[in-house]
Formats: sequence, structure tokens, C-alpha cells
Amino acid sequence: MQTAEIRRRWLDYFGDRGHTVVPSASLVSDDPSLLFTVAGMVPFIPYLTGLVPTPYPRATSVQKCIRTNDIEEVGKTPRHGTFFQMNGNFSFGDYFKEDAIGYAWELLTSSEADGGLAFDPADLWVTVYEEDDEAIALWKKIAGLPDEKIQRLGKDTNYWHTGQPGPAGPCSEIFFDRGPAYGADGGPATDDDRYVEIWNLVFMQYQIENVRSKVDFDIVRELPNKNIDTGMGLERVAFLKQGVDNMYEIDQVRPVLDKAAELSGRRYGAVHEDDVRMRVIADHVRSSLMLMSDGVRPSNEGRGYILRRLLRRTVRSMRLLGVEGATFPQLFPESRDAMKSAYPEVESDFGRISRLAYAEEETFLRTLAAGTAILDDAVVDTRAASSEKTPRLAGDTAFLLHDTFGFPIDLTLEIAEENGLTVDRAAFDSLMSEQRARAKADAKSRKVALADLSVYSAFRAGGETVFTGYDMLDTPTRVLGLIVDGASVDRAVAGDIAEVILAETSLYAESGGQEADAGTIVGAGFDLEVLDVQKPVKGLISHRVQVRSGEVGVGDAATSVVDPVYRRGATQAHSATHLIHAALREVLGPEAHQAGSYNKAGYMRLDFNWNQALSPATRSEIEEVANGAIRDDLQVVTRELPLDEARSLGAMALFGEKYGETVRMVDIGGPWSRELCAGTHVATSAQVGLINLVSETSVGSTNRRVESLVGLDAFREFAAERAIVSQLTSSLRAPREQLADRVGDLVSSLKSAEKRIAEFERAQLATKIPALAESATDVGDFTVVADSVGSLRSTDELRSLVTSVRERLGSQSSSVVALAADVAGKPAVIVATSEPARRSGAKAGVLAKGAATVLGGGGGGKDDLAQGGGSDVSAIPRALSGIVDALRG
Repeated sequence: MQTAEIRRRWLDYFGDRGHTVVPSASLVSDDPSLLFTVAGMVPFIPYLTGLVPTPYPRATSVQKCIRTNDIEEVGKTPRHGTFFQMNGNFSFGDYFKEDAIGYAWELLTSSEADGGLAFDPADLWVTVYEEDDEAIALWKKIAGLPDEKIQRLGKDTNYWHTGQPGPAGPCSEIFFDRGPAYGADGGPATDDDRYVEIWNLVFMQYQIENVRSKVDFDIVRELPNKNIDTGMGLERVAFLKQGVDNMYEIDQVRPVLDKAAELSGRRYGAVHEDDVRMRVIADHVRSSLMLMSDGVRPSNEGRGYILRRLLRRTVRSMRLLGVEGATFPQLFPESRDAMKSAYPEVESDFGRISRLAYAEEETFLRTLAAGTAILDDAVVDTRAASSEKTPRLAGDTAFLLHDTFGFPIDLTLEIAEENGLTVDRAAFDSLMSEQRARAKADAKSRKVALADLSVYSAFRAGGETVFTGYDMLDTPTRVLGLIVDGASVDRAVAGDIAEVILAETSLYAESGGQEADAGTIVGAGFDLEVLDVQKPVKGLISHRVQVRSGEVGVGDAATSVVDPVYRRGATQAHSATHLIHAALREVLGPEAHQAGSYNKAGYMRLDFNWNQALSPATRSEIEEVANGAIRDDLQVVTRELPLDEARSLGAMALFGEKYGETVRMVDIGGPWSRELCAGTHVATSAQVGLINLVSETSVGSTNRRVESLVGLDAFREFAAERAIVSQLTSSLRAPREQLADRVGDLVSSLKSAEKRIAEFERAQLATKIPALAESATDVGDFTVVADSVGSLRSTDELRSLVTSVRERLGSQSSSVVALAADVAGKPAVIVATSEPARRSGAKAGVLAKGAATVLGGGGGGKDDLAQGGGSDVSAIPRALSGIVDALRG
């Protein structure tokens, strides 16, 4: 049975039983405590916890999920995958344990002809929470399971909660027995791979507090509305129904594995280590494909870092299979073709996805080359500084390569071993542990932030905040709630910083890249300055205010007042963002797709998919197209319509942005600029006024960023530039049209003068060479020149002088030349040694490093030539004396 067929049967089964079929949410979670959607129930958390009113009594979904906490297990077990699909059925105070168990058993054991999955009841086991006698009785009643097929387990495995105070409850898990060929008898309690968990039923029936650990918490009451949250692992059921040994061999994953085997020339099933690598590749390519289809881009932080790690582990695994060139152009199309029937967007958006993936592979292949060069230098330095038979590479060096360059530790270990070195793995692991601790602390802080959202649940239960700001700037309303220091209060007085919940508001909450409105909230006896406007939970707008005067209370009549000057600038900037986006696509083509934006009164920036810098001519053309649209005074039309209809009309959607069933579409000039957008806009394009594109920069290997000033701010920038031009024409006595040539002539003259000065200074330096060579003295076994040469323009001049003196002393001399200088107010020292001196033990790198320490800095280099620097010019004599003392021994 194909994976897509299992998915279809699930949705049909529960859809036919009154469940609303909910499309999969994005892998990018709305939950601020999560980077990704890590479980099928995540999109339903606001409903399960009561934070947001439930739109339906029962629901079902097949949810895309990403988990990377056990990434090291990928490929080694039959069931660990970073991307997986979770079939779920949910009840929000509707049905409970009996129906949940009945539905599960019927779907699992009904014949395929009747729409079921046709599992043999004899192969199924269940576990229950050890104190849940009710669930045990129901399993016996509904499924007829004997006592020996029902195992009682503790809170560590069979009790669900979020780790925070809130809803919780026992769970019951269904397992499939693969038979004695896969492990020992004894049922799921043995924790053996023989028993595969395929479905977990969570009975959310209690409120818990004082959560001290996974198994230590206080149950304070039963929930008034008991909920059901279940999850069936689609890939796990697929590998059982398809008769293969693991999830990597199912129809949605196996094609990538087979392509990896083909590219490497190795047979899957022949060598265990190779099999694990092929499974890692198959899993990670699919996960990366799905992440990028939901708008995630490789980067060095957050979600982008996880994606980058998946992609780079794929490259590394192919390398371990003996393939060192690019392979993504062969691997990713295989995953696309395997997944497109379930997720058509991976095919329609494959152009963008493939550009991201292929560029990241090319970049990492270069990183591997650069990292190898850095590691090679570290190997040389480690050998030079160590007297041990097997020198040990420092752990901080391995960590730097891993953390900064993305250089895998196993590759560092491999290269070190090839060069006769070990790696200080304990130090590396310690640094990695510190990094993980910092990440956990950050995750914990984000989880606490989520817990604080519970204060909004009572307000959200009263309905959504009505936004009136599209049509009016002032709106009569009523104060529904006040929050001070995270707690709901009745009143706020002068000087307080508070959050205000209104029934209606004209103030725009920050979203879609647009900053929140500036303005006030006023009423009889109070005046509130609005500091920020946000949407802490879906459908609720919160105003962060400072009470400037008076006292405001819950229930008071109030008026939200938008600053009209700020709003005018904000609408100009947001419409300008749409104009720039349309201009980019007109000039560069449809591949230049928006990847993020930010706008506020007078300013906008837009990130877009493009992998090379724009030429000045192209920048000017984009700016001209956007300003041409302003000149043409295009109509701006907004309308609300179903999402599918908007997409059919060609409306642009931002990758990773969440859209409901009904969306707001903004047209500027009809289809020329047509985007899904909830922001505020001008009525006609002429009201934007002016766009001044001030910069274009890189924000990653596959993305560029343009920044523009808008409206009056754009005019002011042009006026400032005009003033500069006017000043230059006056100073240089040249008309504006000749100004560029005149400045160019001056620059050429300056460069020529600098060249003549440099030649003169080199000649002057050359005159010092004989005297410096003649000042050489014998120090132990060496002929040494150690002197300060005063002030120089650059270390290049100092290096030239040092090597020239060494040559003057002759190649047969056991010479060491150490010269120091004041270079732009900072001390510099350069040391050069001859071949005879090196044979006698003089190492320039060691000498320069010691001198640099005296100078208050750092240094080093190779045995024949090295340099150091610092911050204390007055220490130059002591640094040179230190070199002489070191040579004297």
C-alpha cells in the first residue's frame, strides 16, 4: 500500500465520521517556543489548551513535521526520520476515550476493501498508563484484547503534558509486532525494535501545576472539557504495509537512497556503514526539500541553521561514500518526484528550491576546501609546537572549524588521523556542551514566553479584535482588558506601562513586515501613548501603552487614534515595497521572488531570491520602473476572497507566511503587482511620492536585499546629494556635467603622487639595509639583527626590509632578522630566519609569537617568516630583547 494511499484512507475515514479535514500547517511553527512543527497536534495547541475558541468540535489532519533532536539516530534505527508525517484525529470536548479507541481499532483492523488498513489483530499490542483502568476496560470491550496484550507503563512513557502547567493526561499506544526475527518476546515493555509504535492516543483530561519534571507534577483538577489528541506515524505504517524493514525504504524515500547508491557505485545492503550513510542522505534530502518548500532558507541561525546542517550532513555522507563532487542536481529531483503527489508545491516551486539547495552545496564544497586548508595549517602548527610522538590538535581548533566553518568533527578526526595526530575530543565535546546549554537556555526562555500567553486566553474567548484601520484613523471602542507585568488587572494609572485590549481598534498591529502604527488611546480622564501594537495570539490585538495622564479601567469607553502623519508614511512605504517587488520581477524575471520585507514610515527593505549583485545600470532600471509606476498614478485595489481564487488570479504569496481560507489581495495597476497582503496602502501609486533606492547588498548565497527611502525621506536624501554636488562644483570650479571627470582626474593625480612617495620611501628604506646588516651580532649559534626602524606606512614595507636584510647576510649564514616598527600607531614585529638557522632550532613563528605577547597582542607564522603585533608601541625594545634572549637560550 503506497504512502499516499494510507494518507487518503486516513482522511476519508475520519472525514466520513464528522471530522473537519484540516490541511497541513507549515513546518514553520506559529508557536514562539518552537522552531518547527514537531508534532501533529502543534497547530491545534491553542484549541486544546483553550487559548483560542475551537472552530470545530472534531478535526483530522496529516501534518508535516520536523524533529532533529535525535538526528544522530537517523539511518541507524528503522523509525527515526527528521521529516515525518503525522496522521491525527482530534476531539475538542466532543468524544473521548471510548470513541477514540473504537475509531483506532476499526481503522487499523478493517479490511482494505472496507477502507481500512487490514492489520491482523493478533499482531497488535497496546500500552496504557498504569493507573488508567478505564482505558484497559475499553480495550478489552472494544478490541477483545487479552490481558497479556495490554501492558501498564509509567508516566515516563504513557503520560502526556507540555512540560508547563496546563492540560495533561494519560495516553495509550498501539504497537505492531514484527515477529521473533526482529527481537525478543515480551511486548512493547521490552523497548525492542521488534515492537513498532504506530499510534498514540492521548486522553487530555486533567489540569496540572507545579511541573518539576516529566514524571513529577501536581494534578489539580479534571478539565471541564476533555479532549482527544492522537497521532499515527504515516511513515511507520507505510514501511509495515509495504513489507520493508524501515522508513527509508518506503516509496517516498527509497528513490533518493537508490540514486545515492548509483552515484557512489556502492550496493545498498552490502556494508552496514554505507547503508547508514545512504539512509541519512535519503532522509536529509527529503527533509531539506520540504523545509525549503515552506520558505526556510539556509543560514547560520535558527531554522536556517537546521536546514544548513541537514544539507551539509548530506554532502558529508556522500563524501564518505566516495563522491566528492556536486550531487544535489541528481538527488533532489528524485525526492521531488517521490513527494509531489502528496505535496504539489514541491514540483511547482522546484526552481526556487533547487537554486537554494544547489547553491548551498557549492558553497559547502568550497567551505570544505577552505576548512581543509585551515586544518592543514593547524596540523603543521600543532606538530611544530609539540614534542609528543602523537601530537594532539586543540579542541578549540576543532570547535572553531565546526562552529564557524561548518566543518564536521568526523572529517576533522579523519584528516587529523591521516596526518598522525589525535584531536582533543574532550575539549571539543566540552565546548559543544556549552553551546547546547546556551541553546537549551534560549529554548527554555522561549517556552516560558509561550506560557505567558495564557493571560490572553480569556480575552480571546470573547471574540476577535475588530480592525477598522483600513477605513478610518479614529475608532470609538471599549477597553476589554488591561495587563500589567504579565497579569490581568482592573486599572492602570499615570506612569504605568500596560497592555490594552480593545473591542475595536484602528491601530495597525505589526505584521507582514509593516511596523505597528504610532498613535494614542484616549477617553474620559485618560490619555495613553501607544508604544507598540502586536498580535500575541491569533485574532487578538494588544496595545502596549504608557499612561501619560489619568487612570484607565476595564470597561471604559475609549477612542483609538492613529497618528495621521505616521500612517501616511507607513502606507507609502508598504506600497513602495510592492512597487519595488514588481519592478524587480519585471527587470530580472519571475525568479526574483520576495523572501522577506520590512517597512516603516519613510523606509523599506526587501529581500529577494537572487544569487549575484545587481549592476549600477540594473539598479537604476529597477528604480526607474518603480518611479514610473508612481508617475502613472496606478489604482490600488484591495479585496477579500478565498485563498484558492487569489492564487488562481496569480497573487504572489510570501513563502513561510500563514494565510487563512479568506485572504486580502492588493492590486497596484491590476495584475502588474498582485500580492496577498494585510498591510495598509495608498489609494493610488502617485501617493507614494518618490522612491530612492539607496543600497543593494547580499544577505546570503542565494538572496539579495534592496533598501529604499520613500516619500519625503527620499526627497531629503536627493536634496542632500544635490547640496554635496553643488559644494563640489564650487570647490573644484567645474560644472556638474564635468564633475565626475574632474574628480577622476584628481584621484588619478593623488594615486600618482602616492606612487611617487612610495617609491621614494622604498628607496629610503633600501639605504638602511647595509647599516642594518652591518649591525648584526653573534648570539649563541646565530647571527642576529634585532632593531627598531621607527615609523612605517605598512607591514609590507617592514616585511620587505626584513627579507632584504636576510638576503644581505647570505644564505650560508645562520641568521635571524627581527625588525620592529610603529605602523599607524600600532607596534609590528617581523622575524625571518635562514635555512642554517632553522636547522639550529630557530623558528620565526615561535619568536614572533613571543614578541607579540610582550607587545600586548598575538602573532605567529611559519618557521622561515612570521609576524606579530599588539597595542603597546613602547614595548618594542623589550619585545626585541626577548627575541635575543630566546636565541641565546
